[in-house]
Amino acid sequence: MALTALNQTLDTAPLYVAVQQFYARHMQLLDEGDPDQWAATFTEDGSFHAPGMPQPVRGRAVLAQAVRDTRAKLAEQGEIRRHWHGMVKVAPAADGSLDVRCYAIVIQVAADGTPRLHRHCVCQDNLVPSVDSPDGWLVRSRQVSLDPLATA
Repeated sequence: MALTALNQTLDTAPLYVAVQQFYARHMQLLDEGDPDQWAATFTEDGSFHAPGMPQPVRGRAVLAQAVRDTRAKLAEQGEIRRHWHGMVKVAPAADGSLDVRCYAIVIQVAADGTPRLHRHCVCQDNLVPSVDSPDGWLVRSRQVSLDPLATA
């Protein structure tokens, strides 16, 4: 039985690597300040819902504008953010999409380079295959929630 589980893990290794590559590009676009290219990693009607948001943000134009607004606010404070996704769990869905769950750490960095933890979250995405994406995937939906231990 353990050998079967190992074989299933090895069978999904290329998919796991592809998802990791997707997130590396996706988060670097966000952190390096390319809101339009970051938003293009979502489907046209893609949604993003995070703590503090009364409702999900939907659509690439709105997603890009939200990034611009956040970056402007951070610039006024002399800070930037860096995003890290780790402990990524990939589960193929019956429709060909992927359900992905990971931990997300958001680090806020002051102008002098001093980092501080801004937020630790659980991120749940649904990725859909796309021939138009350089990485082969687009985010259909993202649900970010605060880590339950952080709020306990």
